[in-house]
Amino acid sequence: MSTLKQHSSVHIVVLGGGPAGGATALGLKALGYGVTLIAEPRPFKAVEGISERVLEGLRNAGFKRALANLPQPSPRMASWNGATNSANTEMLINRSELDRGIGSDLQAAGVHLIHGRVGKIAADSDGFSVEIKDGDAGPVHADFLVEARGRSAPAAGLERLRGSETVSLLQYWQGEPCKPQSAAESFQDGWAWMAAWSDGTRYLQLTFDVATADLPDKAQLIDHCNAILRTLPSVQPFIENAEPTGIIHARTSTPILCREAVGDNWIRVGDAAMAVDPLSGNGIFQALSSALQAPAVINTLLQHPARAALAKQFYQQRVDHLFHRFARIGRDFYASEERWWDNPFWATRRNWPDNEPLHQETDPDSLTVVRMPVVSNGLIEEHEVVTTNDQPLGIWHLNGIPMAPVVRALQSREQGISPQRCLETALGMSPEMAAGLTRWLYQNQWF
Repeated sequence: MSTLKQHSSVHIVVLGGGPAGGATALGLKALGYGVTLIAEPRPFKAVEGISERVLEGLRNAGFKRALANLPQPSPRMASWNGATNSANTEMLINRSELDRGIGSDLQAAGVHLIHGRVGKIAADSDGFSVEIKDGDAGPVHADFLVEARGRSAPAAGLERLRGSETVSLLQYWQGEPCKPQSAAESFQDGWAWMAAWSDGTRYLQLTFDVATADLPDKAQLIDHCNAILRTLPSVQPFIENAEPTGIIHARTSTPILCREAVGDNWIRVGDAAMAVDPLSGNGIFQALSSALQAPAVINTLLQHPARAALAKQFYQQRVDHLFHRFARIGRDFYASEERWWDNPFWATRRNWPDNEPLHQETDPDSLTVVRMPVVSNGLIEEHEVVTTNDQPLGIWHLNGIPMAPVVRALQSREQGISPQRCLETALGMSPEMAAGLTRWLYQNQWF
């Protein structure tokens, strides 16, 4: 029996049809697995700003139809710590349209797509039985389950690290059609994000600290938010000649890290594995960061169960590392707002998750060759990598060059032999290749 048929006999179910769920499904399908994805429409209208970096991540995930009709970049203004910057741009995308495009990409790849709401999930000796509400499909069997329903994914009794409890209140205003634009502004008790869509819809969101915001009850919430919005200079272009629709949505924005993001027959991807503060504006990129690695992890768990511990180690280390990296980016950005230093919103967030620096200068003495899990040909395997104080997960290859032999050769070279000459003689590199690698080593402070 061929490997493809063996893979096809395994049925994988993905819960959630956003970028993370879609990227995982496409990756699994490319490995030859039978995949069903269950998704329900987004419950409210949403617009999201994406950067060129996010767009490249979506392309690398294999999305084509989802990216076919993206708008042109529009101006984005940021007002923070009393300074205003309007140099940046972003693409304002309709998330419902993006999700529909992702669905088209999945169907074109042969993924079975079910529109419905996930109900009860029952585990048994053969996998899982997934109940579907609001749809015509009956229970779906899964040999392996991928949880990709974002922050709203049930905790499933798993231990989670939570940051400062944060809530974002989103409401809509409606005005005349206009050119798309977006803005962000800090204020005493939080920060605001605004976007104007071409059809005249305005998206206005305020983010608060749950414990200290002292928000009124629901009947007064819109008036409370609008009173704040009207005091913020960046908001005025978005509410001028526009009226609130009277609809408000409360969403948690609390950073969450799942301490156990993978098991023998299940995995959590995207925001279901780790969700950080939306302040960075790279939510989709963060979600894709784990989803693009998940297919190799799943493939290893299914095809090489003896490597299960290695695959789990690989995935959890990367989820933890990504979470803390993105959390520290947010921490440092919050710390750059100095006007309300003692306000609980800002004081709490500039000190979380830790005091570790976001970037460290490489210590050449920290270079170590160790065996660690890496992705190789769609599987998790253990290979020699080079770790440093600022690259704890290790570097395996650089432009196709294995780095462990490079470090060994350089660390054992005789005194007076230049790094370039050492690479030429010990590893047989061409002068051009050795010179280019030597420049990289010096630039990255490995010597």
